Amino acid sequence: MYVFDTNSFSRLFGCYPTDRFPNLWRRFELMLSSDRIASTREVMIELGAGNRRTENAYTWAKENENLFTPLMEEEATFVANIFQVDHFQQIILRKQSVVSTSADPFIIARADFLGATVVSEESKPPHGARIPNICEHFGIPCMKLDGFMQQENWTF
Repeated sequence: MYVFDTNSFSRLFGCYPTDRFPNLWRRFELMLSSDRIASTREVMIELGAGNRRTENAYTWAKENENLFTPLMEEEATFVANIFQVDHFQQIILRKQSVVSTSADPFIIARADFLGATVVSEESKPPHGARIPNICEHFGIPCMKLDGFMQQENWTF
C-alpha cells in the first residue's frame, strides 16, 4: 500500500497524461479500486491551492474525493510524535509561507497507520526535516514516483 504526497500526484498528472499513458492509468486505477493507494484530506487541500501545476490532479482528486480521508485519532497521535522531535517542527514553519496547511506530517502518519510506503518527490538532505528524513527517523518506507513504478514492476 502507498500513501501519495501532493507533489507525486502533481508529477503523475503533469508528466504522464492519460491519453499518452493509458496502460499506466489502467494500472493506477486498478490499484485505487483495490485500496492500495491512499492519501489525506490535507493533500486535497494542497492540490486545490490554486497552483497551475496541480490543476489536472485537483480535477481528478475531486472525482476521487473518497481517497482523501480526514485524520483519524491514531494518526493524530503519530503527528504529535513527529512534532516531539524539535528538528521536525520546521516543516510547519517552512510550509506556512507556501500554503495554509502542511500535508507532510499527515501523509507520514497515514503511512504509519496503514503500514504503507510514502510516495513523495521530496529529496532527503542531510539533517533535513523533509518527508524522507522524517520517514527514515520513524522507520517508514519512502520512495519517489519512479521508485513506486519500479517496485510495482511497471514498464511502458
